This record gives sequence, C-alpha cells and structure tokens, in this order.
Amino acid sequence: MEVILVKDVKGLGSEGDVVKVADGYARNYLIPKGLALQATKANLRILKNEMETMETKAQKELGKAEKTAEQLEHSRVTIRCKAGEGGKLFGSVTAKDIAEAVQESLGIALDRRRIDLTEPIKAVGSYTVSVKLHQEVSTKISVEVEPQPEGDL
Repeated sequence: MEVILVKDVKGLGSEGDVVKVADGYARNYLIPKGLALQATKANLRILKNEMETMETKAQKELGKAEKTAEQLEHSRVTIRCKAGEGGKLFGSVTAKDIAEAVQESLGIALDRRRIDLTEPIKAVGSYTVSVKLHQEVSTKISVEVEPQPEGDL
C-alpha cells in the first residue's frame, strides 16, 4: 500500500514522502496514529498543493532574509556599558544586548539565538559579530562597545 507521510517516521521517510509499506503496517499503525494518509489521487493533489505553498513561503522568507542581510551588512551598532580601568566591562555584552541595540538603532528585530557570539564581550572595543538570518543567509554586523560616561547612570 502506498501512503503519504504526514510526519517524519524514523527508518521510513520524512514528512511529505510517498512510500510503499505493508498493508497491515499502514492500516494498523501509520494511519491510526496520524503518521500517514492513504495515497489516493485526492490526497496526492492536496500534497502537491501544500508543497507548492510551502515552497512559495520558503522563497519569501529567503528574500526577506536577504533584504535584512543587506541592511545589516554595513551597519554599526553602539552599545554603552559601565567600564572600569583598562576598558574592562562591569558585566558583559551578550547576544540579547546586541539584539536590543539593533532593534533600537536600526529598527530590525533579530532573534538573539540567531546572533553567533561564541562568548560574551567583556571589554571596550570594536567587534564583528556574525548573524545567521536564514539557513542560506548570514551576515556580519559591527558592534562598538563604548564606556558609559560617568554622569549617565
């Protein structure tokens, strides 16, 4: 019997695959558990339409990520933190701080998990941080960490 997998099934295939399985396996396990649908003409047509929709959505997301990458590529973000002698920060600058600074200065919302910061920034200076916007799109952003003036608390 041919079935269309609705979810990933280990050892059988991934979502959207049309696979041939034993009749009993399909009727007694895959279909009742909601892991597969019988591969009828109607279901295959629905699958084709859903795949086209998902592909269109993925292309839109890729285009949006590329546009955001262009905006971020040559931009500079400044973060002011309390610093002690020698430019050492009290605390550190994390991916969350960078995401907030980008939102505030450029108006671009970034997920902090997309910012590739191997370890927190703990000193004043200029840093280049990579940002992964999409599976295929990543860019670099310049982060300038400056000491906060004494009067601003």
